[in-house]
Amino acid sequence: MKVLLIGGGGREHALAWKLSQSDMISELVCAPGNAGISEHAATVDIAADDIVGILGLVQSMEIDFVIVGPEVPLELGLVDLLYERGVNAFGPTKMAAQLETSKAFTKEFCSRHKIPTAGYEVFTDFDSASTYIHKNKPPFVLKADGLAAGKGVVITQSKFDAEDAVKEFFDGKFGEAGQTVIIEEFMEGQEVSFFAISDGRTAIPLIGAQDHKRAYDNDEGPNTGGMGAYSPAPVFTDKALTTVMDKIIQPTVTGMHNEGHPFIGVLFAGLMMTKKGPKLIEYNVRFGDPECQVLMRRLSTDLMEILLPASLGDVTEAPMPAWFDDAVVNVVMAANGYPEKYKKGTSIKGIEAADDMDGVKVFHAGTKRNAKGGLVSNGGRVLNVTASGSTVQEAVDRAYAAIDEAIDWNDGFCRRDIAHHALKS
Repeated sequence: MKVLLIGGGGREHALAWKLSQSDMISELVCAPGNAGISEHAATVDIAADDIVGILGLVQSMEIDFVIVGPEVPLELGLVDLLYERGVNAFGPTKMAAQLETSKAFTKEFCSRHKIPTAGYEVFTDFDSASTYIHKNKPPFVLKADGLAAGKGVVITQSKFDAEDAVKEFFDGKFGEAGQTVIIEEFMEGQEVSFFAISDGRTAIPLIGAQDHKRAYDNDEGPNTGGMGAYSPAPVFTDKALTTVMDKIIQPTVTGMHNEGHPFIGVLFAGLMMTKKGPKLIEYNVRFGDPECQVLMRRLSTDLMEILLPASLGDVTEAPMPAWFDDAVVNVVMAANGYPEKYKKGTSIKGIEAADDMDGVKVFHAGTKRNAKGGLVSNGGRVLNVTASGSTVQEAVDRAYAAIDEAIDWNDGFCRRDIAHHALKS
């Protein structure tokens, strides 16, 4: 089977690495890919949001199956267009993808289907949002309605900061994505990322992981696309998994089907583990990044044996996913200045040496080869240093040893406290 993977980040490198191990795939292609992905798949320089280019590639290469990594091509309706051309794909349609592409849609959907989530109000103008803020008590959680690369969430501790933040939203900080603003109640607890695979009618669970959104240690600094992740997370118990499947995931799948937009793909539930149980923070409709890197390292089942039956409408035909017992940690190395201004084209060395260390695998995100074949940075989040171990502590130690002893990149930084919740528990 000829398979096309869409995307070029760390998530897609992890997916390509795992997919390349499948006997079901005769040829793996990735668009646009990156320097690491090219070790596992043929890469084609077509951007993930170049829908016309992707459709042309599918036709010219006679692709059998398309796996969509990032969210933007889903919002642009790539899966719908593939279906129209008789090409099978793993990922939701444009209407089903609203679970991620419109937070207002998701909050209203949760209200209709009694899915536990934070209380909220939706605003389309500054004056109404300001009035709400001054009538309520902080802290406030402010969210851009649309896609903002994981950065469209602001938590403020005062009414004045909330008002300033809302003004930035409506003044265009997040473009069109921020012209509708959701203000939510603040929920206390630890955040967890949980993943399930849906065929449009039912879903099977994967596992949970814990992400680290803030740029700097101690959860300080601006929000990012994610600075690291680990699994298993002690706060996400077997009981919590059962609750989430029964109260959040399956009601979502059933609700989307009943409303005429069956969801096929990955349901990524961002959860808050509150004293009253898990509550939904938000949905994403694809594998998380940096969580996917952790999941693929822990998954022992052939990934294609799960994705293909789900895409064909019967995930119960897939084997129940099995997992390695080892813990896995992913530490993101980002370019200095990220998530604001940063340089591209800086030299990176030592990846091969890191990969040779016990339990270590480096997944590329923002990388490319220069004219001389050298590895250079090509984005904000650049490397994902993953490591496995019999304990979370061992995995953490191996990941940071690879960063400190093997990888040579003077223009990057990382958080030094990934998995701190697990290490304190």
